[in-house]
Amino acid sequence: MNASTGSGKRVPAAAHFLLAAGAVFMVMPFLWMLSTSVKSYADSMTVPPTWLPSEWHLDNYIRVIQTIDFGTYYLNTIIVTFSRTAGQLVLCSLAAYAFACLRFPFKNAIFLALLAVLMVPSQVVMIPSFVIMRELNWLDTFYVLIIPGVFSAFGTFLLRQFFMTLPKDLEEAAKIDGCSYFRIYWNIYLPLSKAALVSLAIFTILASWNELLWPLIMTSSEDMRVLSIGISTFQGQHSTDYPLLMAGAVMATLPIIVLFIFLQRYFIEGIAMNGIKG
Repeated sequence: MNASTGSGKRVPAAAHFLLAAGAVFMVMPFLWMLSTSVKSYADSMTVPPTWLPSEWHLDNYIRVIQTIDFGTYYLNTIIVTFSRTAGQLVLCSLAAYAFACLRFPFKNAIFLALLAVLMVPSQVVMIPSFVIMRELNWLDTFYVLIIPGVFSAFGTFLLRQFFMTLPKDLEEAAKIDGCSYFRIYWNIYLPLSKAALVSLAIFTILASWNELLWPLIMTSSEDMRVLSIGISTFQGQHSTDYPLLMAGAVMATLPIIVLFIFLQRYFIEGIAMNGIKG
């Protein structure tokens, strides 16, 4: 019994050790990014590399703002991210409610076709998408940055799985009281789905905030550029200004880290509950 008890105590300790080691391993790139952002260019190129700079250059952050139109890029990224996230929360939740709760012909076939979209890489449809955007005269506008991203097959799947875990008795009781489908969706399903909606919002914010290829191809003027493109300008063909690159990355990453810290409880809850029932 003592051996069993001792073994039982060692397993949690080992698990905590592995989790702590994994946490340190995951945090190290962020610490290296922060360290490089306050180095000189010479310090960033030293071999072997050093964690702490010989001289701290906090002015790198000011140089980033002076070198590129950082304020415009930041504002554009916020507008695109907020619009895409709001659009996905509305459209994906409506579609998910329909697939989870309504009955209509070929529902399962349509849902399978929707899931098939997840298996198609975005690069495959980039050229036809560009042609369509050009025909619509949306190139180099907020329309091209926002509207194609306001719906997501993944978001619909995520919310559908969550809606299916909610008790059907609530829906049936609402129908007896004379509630319409939209009122059931709005007054019952959405209030009970806060964790799933926050999870989808975090996924959407991360994808929109970090997206590079789509805005790079679909926009050409400086007024429509986003953060990912602005930061990439510090990486040249023959040389890269790593301190400025990392300083820009720190300023771009900080809001996402703060957002996740505040919303991580809902995010973890939503992911856990989505895995309970398929």
